[in-house]
Amino acid sequence: MTTLIVIAKECLPGRVKTRLHPPLSLEQAARLAAASLDDTFAAVAALPATRRVLAFDGTVVPAAAAEYDVVPQVDGGLDARLGAIFDGCTEPAVLIGMDTPQVTAELLAPVFQPWPDDVDAWFGPAADGGFWALALRIPDGDLIRGVPMSRSDTGARQLQRLRTAGLRVRMLPTLTDVDHIEDAFTVAALSPRGSFAQTLAGFGALQLSGATR
Repeated sequence: MTTLIVIAKECLPGRVKTRLHPPLSLEQAARLAAASLDDTFAAVAALPATRRVLAFDGTVVPAAAAEYDVVPQVDGGLDARLGAIFDGCTEPAVLIGMDTPQVTAELLAPVFQPWPDDVDAWFGPAADGGFWALALRIPDGDLIRGVPMSRSDTGARQLQRLRTAGLRVRMLPTLTDVDHIEDAFTVAALSPRGSFAQTLAGFGALQLSGATR
């Protein structure tokens, strides 16, 4: 029994993926973010989650989240918001974001199988020093609150917080978050048939790639 949580923002120009501007326009960045979120929903659709939660910052819920319980994000920093999300869970739970559209059900499959007795948490590091996935056997927001977010050492600090609390952590593969345009090209190449890659290609990827060199 595992709850799947996706944390996301409404994909409005100027609110999401602003570090992709330039070379993308704010409107293009928002469209790419929406494609990333759609790919994420599609990738995890086959996972046998007992509950699906969308922790949402926005008003218009994506159509792909029709089977999700939509929970508004609380006010505060990202650590407070993540902590509150886990506090709302009553069974093992895994949280992922909308910034890794290359994610697959296979990558997360171990979290949805019976957890080994010596595993209390699963942790998916991100290439930029953050993390893309966090699963807790016993959800506890205090394991996250107070960890500095959006830094190059966020992942290391979060992992240390878990281990200091005595949790036995199993690692998931490292993935690339889409923060900058170079990340977008890297991720699109990994999943060339996804909506993310197709949307990026529609912007004239070769020209954009040349503009970043």
